[in-house]
Amino acid sequence: MTTHNVEFGLDTFGDVTFDDNGTPLPHAQVIRNVVEEGVLADQLGIDFFGIGEHHREDFAVSSPETILAAIASRTSHIHLGSAVTVLSSDDPIRVFQRFSSLNAISNGRAEVILGRGSFTESFPLFGFELSQYEKLFEEKLDLFAALLSNEPVTWQGSIRKPLQNQRVFPTIESGHLKTWIGVGGSPESVVRAAQYDLPLMLAIIGGSPYRFQPYVDLYQRAFAQLGKPVRPIGIHSPGYIADTDDQAREELWPCYKAMRDRIGRERGWPPMTRNEFENEIEKGSLYVGSPETVAAKLAPVVKTLGINRFQLKYSTGALGHDKLMRCIELYGQKVIPAVRAALAA
Repeated sequence: MTTHNVEFGLDTFGDVTFDDNGTPLPHAQVIRNVVEEGVLADQLGIDFFGIGEHHREDFAVSSPETILAAIASRTSHIHLGSAVTVLSSDDPIRVFQRFSSLNAISNGRAEVILGRGSFTESFPLFGFELSQYEKLFEEKLDLFAALLSNEPVTWQGSIRKPLQNQRVFPTIESGHLKTWIGVGGSPESVVRAAQYDLPLMLAIIGGSPYRFQPYVDLYQRAFAQLGKPVRPIGIHSPGYIADTDDQAREELWPCYKAMRDRIGRERGWPPMTRNEFENEIEKGSLYVGSPETVAAKLAPVVKTLGINRFQLKYSTGALGHDKLMRCIELYGQKVIPAVRAALAA
């Protein structure tokens, strides 16, 4: 991998933030704030801005494409996409249409990351059975991949009526819609991404990032066996940047713990301890600290795994909009240049 082609992005799930009095902001205000965060990212020259999809009270965004379109209308260069689109509980044709529309609005800057999603609220909301979790994703991905040709589609599966020479509009104006497969740790999903000739986005949200090296190797081997050039590999991980290490840790800790414990109660996890938090910063996949500290941790991960893109999930629970804006500013102005310099050394 050559260092010049490494891209750096930001991801948010539109976490519901609090005002100065500790009161949760309305979802509408959080959404407006996300737009401002995306605009700032473009002004700083950051390569990508992704918005995730959720259907629950603690996240404000259920329709990323709508918000991305608003950001597109106020930006010029940054690529805009999902992080992640839960394809299993959506319609592949409608997903393609929404992102092809975003691609038109943004003059070719749209991307989509397709995945199963780690939250399941969308399944009952849209009338899908969790017992069909695997089949829904597999067949819908197969249909979506067929749509990427920009040609009439003939397709047959078991979850919907067949399509016969069906056109889907709007078509992509030029080239193809950049489509990633988001993977949380399934070897089968890694191989599937290669089989569909699609880039791979690894969600590394806990533990050492280096434990994902076998997945990178597997992806590359799969392409070698297929006789095709390997596609880009990216990783998505959480983090927070402030002016000093102590400031970053102290500001993030209560918000991170509250979010982690809230989700943990739903999934049977024990409450997070401060030692676990500190260990994740020191040895795991939580990029927290001053710009210098975060850059020093990130550069060897990018180099060792040989990735083509890193996306920082910068929003965490109640952490305020002003702090998120400062985090984005430090990421764009200091972290990214420092990592690029380290990779070029």
